[in-house]
Amino acid sequence: MIEKKRNRDLPQINERIRFPKIRVIDTDGTQLGILTPQEALRLAEQKELDLVLVSDKADPPVCRIMDYGKFKFEQEKKAREVKKKQHTAEVKEVKMRYKIEEHDYQVRINQAQRFLKEGDKVKATIMFRGREIQHTDLAEELLKRMATDLQEVAEVQQAPKKEGRSMMMLLSPKK
Repeated sequence: MIEKKRNRDLPQINERIRFPKIRVIDTDGTQLGILTPQEALRLAEQKELDLVLVSDKADPPVCRIMDYGKFKFEQEKKAREVKKKQHTAEVKEVKMRYKIEEHDYQVRINQAQRFLKEGDKVKATIMFRGREIQHTDLAEELLKRMATDLQEVAEVQQAPKKEGRSMMMLLSPKK
């Protein structure tokens, strides 16, 4: 049972190709026609290369004569390049109080703008202390103002909502 599973995980190359007939493609991309796996393997061994199953969904399955080690290395290299170019969107937070001064507000706007341009999401949070919790309407007004100030670079993903002793809003970069 375990042996069967282990064989299934191995790549379909050389002797592991189990089809009555296969379409064979040479190293330079020319088609050699439909052969038996034994004939194709003999051709590959003459060139000191491997017979690799490219597509088992085709009829008949397609195999290619190539250097499997080099092929595998190239695939891993491409996968690394793709991974390097990916950017995972993080959630950056901008905190403030509803009694924020104009200059400080502009600083928060600039921070949020920078985060959004980098492709990250922004969580704008307004914290309340003591009796400030009574002024949730002023905080909501401030968050809405922030949304309108950032509307060229951001769209509101989550409208302002109260969570405990704070109010938050989530902005995501425009596509």
